Amino acid sequence: MSLRALPAAVAALAVAGLVLGPVAAVLWRAGDWGRLGPGDWQALRFTLWQALLSAAVSTVLAVPLARALARRRFAGRGLLVALLGAPFILPTLVAVLGLVAVFGQNGVLNGALRAAGLPTLSIYGLHGVVLAHVFFNLPLATRLLLQGWHAIPAERFRLAASLGLSPWALFRTLEAPMLTRIAPGAFAVIFVICLSSFAVALTLGGGPRATTVELAIYQAVRFDFDLGRAALLSVVQLGLALAAGLVALRLGAGAGFGAGLDRVLPRWDARGGWSRGLDALWIGLAALFLLLPLALVAARGLPGLLLLDAGIWQAASHSLSVALASTLLCLIWALALASRWGEVVGLAGIAVSPLVLGTGLFLILQPLVNPLSLALPVTTLVNALMALPFALRILRPQAQAARQDYGRLAQALGLTPLAWLRLVLLPRLRRPLGFAAGLTAALSIGDLGVIALFANPDRATLPLQVYRLMGSYQMDAATGAALLLLVLSFGAFWLFDRGGRMGADA
Repeated sequence: MSLRALPAAVAALAVAGLVLGPVAAVLWRAGDWGRLGPGDWQALRFTLWQALLSAAVSTVLAVPLARALARRRFAGRGLLVALLGAPFILPTLVAVLGLVAVFGQNGVLNGALRAAGLPTLSIYGLHGVVLAHVFFNLPLATRLLLQGWHAIPAERFRLAASLGLSPWALFRTLEAPMLTRIAPGAFAVIFVICLSSFAVALTLGGGPRATTVELAIYQAVRFDFDLGRAALLSVVQLGLALAAGLVALRLGAGAGFGAGLDRVLPRWDARGGWSRGLDALWIGLAALFLLLPLALVAARGLPGLLLLDAGIWQAASHSLSVALASTLLCLIWALALASRWGEVVGLAGIAVSPLVLGTGLFLILQPLVNPLSLALPVTTLVNALMALPFALRILRPQAQAARQDYGRLAQALGLTPLAWLRLVLLPRLRRPLGFAAGLTAALSIGDLGVIALFANPDRATLPLQVYRLMGSYQMDAATGAALLLLVLSFGAFWLFDRGGRMGADA
C-alpha cells in the first residue's frame, strides 16, 4: 500500500468500525433479526416519499438562490450568506418552535390569513415535514452550490464575455456542467438527512401515516425493546443511504474547469434590470423565509437569559469542548477520505440511526467501563461521524480538482505527502475547510443524541439541559437556554467560516 493511500484506508476502517460495530452489538444482543410489520412498511414508504420531495425542492430552489448570490456583490453580502446558513445549524427543536411561530395555527401567517378573511393553513402532515426539511436544508444546498460557482475560474466568465455569449449560452457552457457535478451530491446528502428525520416527523408529522423509519426505530427501542426489529430497520436505512450515494456518484461524474488565477472579477452576464430584479427577488424571499423564524426565536428567548444558572454555563462549556474536538477529528477524516468512494463511506455516518448507534455503543462499553464516565468522548466520536458526510461533500469537489490540476506537477517536483498537504491542498481548500469546520462545530454544539443515553448531571451538554428544562416545565429558562444555544452554534459557524474566507481571494 502506498503512503498516500494509508490515511484513507485507516480513516475508512475507523468509520466502518464505528458504523457497523454498534449495529452488530445491537443485533447480537437481540439474538436474531426482527420482522417488518405493516406499520414499518408504511413508515418506509412515507420516509422515501418525504425524503425525495424534501431533497428535490431544496436542491431546485437552491439553484437560482446560489446563482443570485454568486452574481451579486452588495453591502452586507458576507453577513447575509452567513445568516442564510443559520437554519441548518439550528437545534431541531428550536427551529421547529420558530417554524410553528410563523406557520402554526397561531402563527404570523395564519394570523394574516384570518385578518384577510381567508382560510388558515395547517403545518402538520406531509407538507409540514417537507416545509421543515426545506427550511433546514435549503441553506446547505445553497452553500454547496455556491462553492461550485466559486470553483469556476473567473477567467472563464471573462472569456465568455469576450466571445459575446448570451446568458443562456453561458449557463449551458459553464454553469450547467458545474451543476451536474455538484447538485447530485447535494441532493444525496439532503436525501440521507431526511431519511433519518426524527424530531421533525415527531413534532410535525401529525399522525401514524406520517411516521418515518427513525420514529419506527425509536418505538422499537424505547417502547417495545425489540432490538432485532430496530437493527433491521437501521440496516434498511443504511442500504437506502448508500444507494443514494452511489447514484449521486454516477450522476455527478465529470471534469472541472481547470485552474485559474484565483482573481475575483465582476460578472458581465447579468447587468440588465430584469436580471437584477430577479436576483433581488430570490435573495429577498429566501431571507424572509429563513430569517423570520430565527428572529421570533430570538425575541422570545431574550427574557429567559436572566434565568440561566451555573449549570447551564457549565453545560455550555462542555458543548464547546466537544464541538472543538469533533471538528478536528471530522476534518482529519474528511481530508483523508476526500475522494468519490470516500464520500460513499462517509455517508454511512448519517445513514445509521443515532438511536441504534447510541444503544450499540452502550452495549459495547458496558462490560468494560461505566458508560457514563465516557459520555463526552463518545459524544465527540459520534458527532464527528455524523458531520463527516457534510464535510466530505464540501471538500471533495475542490480536493479532486486540486489533484487533477496540480497532481502531475507535484509528482514531477517530488513533493512528499506532507509537502503536498501543506503547500498545495490546504491553501486551495481554505474556503471550503472553513465552511466545513463551522458546519461541524455548529452541528456538534446543537446535537441531542447519544449524550441523552450516556450523560449524568455533571456531564450534560447544553441541548440536554434545554431538554431537561422543557421536561420540568421551566419554559422561560428553556427559551433563554435555547437562545444561548443558538448564539453559540451560529457564533462557532461564523468564526470558522469567516476564518476560511478571510484572504481566500487574495
